[in-house]
Amino acid sequence: MHTNKKSIPVHSMPDDYKGGIVLGRMSASELQLEEASHSHRHDYHFFIIQEEGTTVFEIDFKKHVIKGSAVLYIHPNQVHRFLKTSEAVFFGLLINNESLNAEYLNLLEEIVPAEPLAIQGDCLSIITDTATLGIKAQERKPDRVYHTLLKDNSNALVALILSHYLENAKPAEKFSRFEAVTKAFKTSLEHNFTNLKRPSEYAKLLNISPSYLNECVKKTTGHSVSQLIQQRVILEAKRLLYHSDKSVKEIAAELGYDDYPYFSRLFTKVTGMTAITFRHKNLD
Repeated sequence: MHTNKKSIPVHSMPDDYKGGIVLGRMSASELQLEEASHSHRHDYHFFIIQEEGTTVFEIDFKKHVIKGSAVLYIHPNQVHRFLKTSEAVFFGLLINNESLNAEYLNLLEEIVPAEPLAIQGDCLSIITDTATLGIKAQERKPDRVYHTLLKDNSNALVALILSHYLENAKPAEKFSRFEAVTKAFKTSLEHNFTNLKRPSEYAKLLNISPSYLNECVKKTTGHSVSQLIQQRVILEAKRLLYHSDKSVKEIAAELGYDDYPYFSRLFTKVTGMTAITFRHKNLD
């Protein structure tokens, strides 16, 4: 549901946790749905390990249903909310960039947007056992190694979840050259879409020609580099239109477009409707 806000709400780590890590286990009845049901972002990475039950999320306008034992990763950039939960029991890990292993941080960028993944058997056991050990570490009386122990355990949990996602993805060593270039482009796009809008600018970052970049991306995704740049910009525009009260002109400027009429035409071209129509159409 849309609420009157000047920007997308960002939920921060609870003040009681100074180390950038929160790990807990709860049931559906303990979840504060009133707050979680409003669309928001986090300033941390959010991992859910559901043991049983059903939980329904909305992430960037897409509904995700988690049934039974499963894991889900939500990136800080993603706008999401709880829709409902039934008889669910789950672990939740909140961890900021500073506490994450640098290699894991890079790998997490590769799996976004992540879908819920079912887990069972030994995989479920080792993940839940690691989460339980992490909770015990968190409950220890702080000493000289407290934060190191908690950080190491939490990163082990992240690694296990990452491994499960990566097992369901194509191994990097089996990527074709086209796929490898496209992957590098998408990573660069995520970090630069507000200030780099031309395919040639991304080609320069990757030290390849614009034509070769476009060939790789087209063969891998079916879309041109320009189309993917536009789609990423418009996703962010949709987030701001729906979850904030910023004007279309303010949103255009925030996304790097000084030419407001051009941005308006681009939004209509990509979505098939004007930005104002999209905002009104999606208000509850």
